[in-house]
Amino acid sequence: MPSSKVSLHQAEAFLSFVNASPTPFHAVKSAKERLEGAGFKQIKERDAWSSTLQPGGKYYLTRNTSSIVAFAVGKKWKAGNPVGMIGAHTDSPCLRIKPVSKKQNEGFLQVGVETYGGGLWHTWFDRDLSIAGRVMVKTSDGNFVQKLVKVDRPILRVPSLAIHLDSQEPFQFNKETQLFPIAGLVAAELNRQGKTGKEEPSKSEKDDAKDGSVEPLKAVTERHHPYIVDIIAEEAGCEASDILDFEIVLYDTQKSCIGGLNNELIFSARLDNLMMTFCSIEGLVSSLSSSSALDNDSTIRLIACFDHEEIGSQTAQGADSNLLPAVLRRLSVLPSSSESESDASYDKVGVSMDEAATAYEQTLSTSFLISADMAHSVHPNYPGNYESSHRPEMNKGTVIKINANARYATNSPGIVLLQEVARRAKKASSPSASSSSEGVPLQLFVVRNDSRCGSTIGPMLSAALGARTLDLGNPQLSMHSIRETAGAWDVEHAVNLFESFFVHFAEVEKKIFVD
Repeated sequence: MPSSKVSLHQAEAFLSFVNASPTPFHAVKSAKERLEGAGFKQIKERDAWSSTLQPGGKYYLTRNTSSIVAFAVGKKWKAGNPVGMIGAHTDSPCLRIKPVSKKQNEGFLQVGVETYGGGLWHTWFDRDLSIAGRVMVKTSDGNFVQKLVKVDRPILRVPSLAIHLDSQEPFQFNKETQLFPIAGLVAAELNRQGKTGKEEPSKSEKDDAKDGSVEPLKAVTERHHPYIVDIIAEEAGCEASDILDFEIVLYDTQKSCIGGLNNELIFSARLDNLMMTFCSIEGLVSSLSSSSALDNDSTIRLIACFDHEEIGSQTAQGADSNLLPAVLRRLSVLPSSSESESDASYDKVGVSMDEAATAYEQTLSTSFLISADMAHSVHPNYPGNYESSHRPEMNKGTVIKINANARYATNSPGIVLLQEVARRAKKASSPSASSSSEGVPLQLFVVRNDSRCGSTIGPMLSAALGARTLDLGNPQLSMHSIRETAGAWDVEHAVNLFESFFVHFAEVEKKIFVD
């Protein structure tokens, strides 16, 4: 099929999503916009849900504005029923500006950065970098609010050393002393400020004010280059003096794009794991496109996209927190429509005391979690690094990830369930799709016995919840690089797979007997 005849709609929609999302905060913002456009309503963890949530409703909540959970309640829902879940993560390896970042050396302005996650840090050299993140701002009424910033123009670069001055192979560097980006020249900044460099320190730069008062921390304009703070303030729509602190990371300003001779590839930052985040959101939304989608559904359709997977998930907004268990516990006792209309022999949330006592455990025992995190495509230059019978290819479908040592949570009942779901999915419009009217392809992956195996949120959530879990992801190259590569058609493969999972989970789940 000629490439001009093949739809790139989902791939292009993903590009818009990832280009707008240089940080987990922005990824959650992008997710909220998509969900709200599909009729989802925001709820808060701090509020009571009993009077808000109703069968047939669509809701979402955030934590730290860097993790998001969204769900739709089937109209045939009853307390203790199953929840079909897809989990992903919003973070990617990056460089984060240190709390005190102001540096200069040999006439250059430099910015102190800290590595986040296990990045391929050599790929960050000689890239056009900018800044994005969250800023805490003091308002005129004395409150403190969060604002997101994304500077679109390149202002930073980590320069490599010319080969003439250091011919070491392989390329090596010290992450603490040789990974500092340059932001400009000292002379140029002094000229912008109208200074010579010999001025006395300003009052704000002295240790103590004359009145004897002491600020707990130095102002951000002292801890960071003032012009960087000015740029952040301009993006935030406030004065530099109103900024109290920020969480700012570096990102590559080069846009994600469709590539390859036949437009079959995606070249992008943060494929791991914003592609799976995007596909889980689109799969959920697509499964609800019909006005009657929830009429006969007895389950809850849920996605959870967590921050901090790349650093172990052990944070308040990570997958190893109480976020998903707490949400599921509250949802498990949500009454059905008929129960909501009667208060006889029910507690204040409309569920009988006996049902409420075990509803959470019942829900977990019948629920299913897809842990969606990107997988490895076979690399044509390093085929020996892959197990000979498990070499996933791009645009050949989503990859089921398996590990005998439980680095992934996949087992055979889960594979059976996913295969049934894939068989019933809408046919993808990619060249690799079969001629049948339904179905998307799947692939299998195990790592070589003599190689390390990565892990995901799957095992930790499986252990915490006791829910059946399967690990999967779309295949990609250059994982954890500043610039990664994946198949353009695999976006649609995954969206169709996830849509089918939500649509058919209630029926398929009942047909797989193990316990």
